[in-house]
Amino acid sequence: MLIKKNEGPCSVRLPDGSVLTRGDLPPKSTTRWVIRHKVKVVLAVTSGLLSLEEACEMYNLSEEEYLLWQSAMLDHGRSGLRVTHLKKYRQP
Repeated sequence: MLIKKNEGPCSVRLPDGSVLTRGDLPPKSTTRWVIRHKVKVVLAVTSGLLSLEEACEMYNLSEEEYLLWQSAMLDHGRSGLRVTHLKKYRQP
């Protein structure tokens, strides 16, 4: 059995004091992006657990899609990632 060595840290401490590990990330096969999955990916990239390129490749995301998630989360918090409320958070 081969084990792939990941570059970068195995875990990071978030500003709220909690620890995020690679094991906490959503599965690579994720197709239904609920808020908690998006939050974990954004936190992983912004904290340095994953690079943007690594996250996009791992989850088959475009950079634009990831950057939209990050922007929505920074501007409106977790609720900004709620798909059903996109109109509420879009800029006119």
